[in-house]
Amino acid sequence: MRNLMIIGVLTVALAGCGQLPRLTGNTSNGGAVADSRPTNAEGQLHPRSRPDSLGSGSNTGQSAVSATARTAEDFDTTTAAQRSQAGNSGRVARALGETVASLGDPTQTGFWLKTPVINAAAKGHVTSSQTGKTVQVDLIPIDGENSAGSRISLAALRLLELPLTALPTVSVFVE
Repeated sequence: MRNLMIIGVLTVALAGCGQLPRLTGNTSNGGAVADSRPTNAEGQLHPRSRPDSLGSGSNTGQSAVSATARTAEDFDTTTAAQRSQAGNSGRVARALGETVASLGDPTQTGFWLKTPVINAAAKGHVTSSQTGKTVQVDLIPIDGENSAGSRISLAALRLLELPLTALPTVSVFVE
C-alpha cells in the first residue's frame, strides 16, 4: 500500500513539471525551435494565410467532401470542366526537377502538389513519365530536403491516370 501511495505522489509531482515554467514566470522555450506563427497583442496564435489562388481547395471552387465519402469518386469533387482545364498545359514553365509523389489528404479538394522543391506557393504543372499526362496544379511548399517526397491531390493523381497507391516519379514545373 505504501508503494502505491509513493507512486501516486510521484505521478502527481511529475505531471506538474510541465506547468513549472508558467509558475516561475520563465516563458522561454528551453532551446526548442521558436514558433514563428503570427500572434496578436494578447499572444494568441493565428494561422498563416495563403494567397487567394492557392491552398487546400476550399478557395478553388470545389465542393466539400461528403462525410460519407468512401471511394475515390466520392472524394474527387472536381467537375469535368475543372479536369479539362487542369489537363491543359500550354503555358511557359521552368523545370524544377523530379519528385516521388504519394497521395495527399483526399479530403483536400482541388489540384495541388505539396512539395519541398519549391520555396513559395506558385502555379505550375506536373507530368508523369509513365502515362505522359500533364496536370495544372497549385504548388505548395513544405519543409524538407529537395530529395524528400511530395504529396499530390487525389484529383491530380486521377487526372495523371496513376494508381492511388503508387509512388510515381513526376516532373515538376513552375510557371
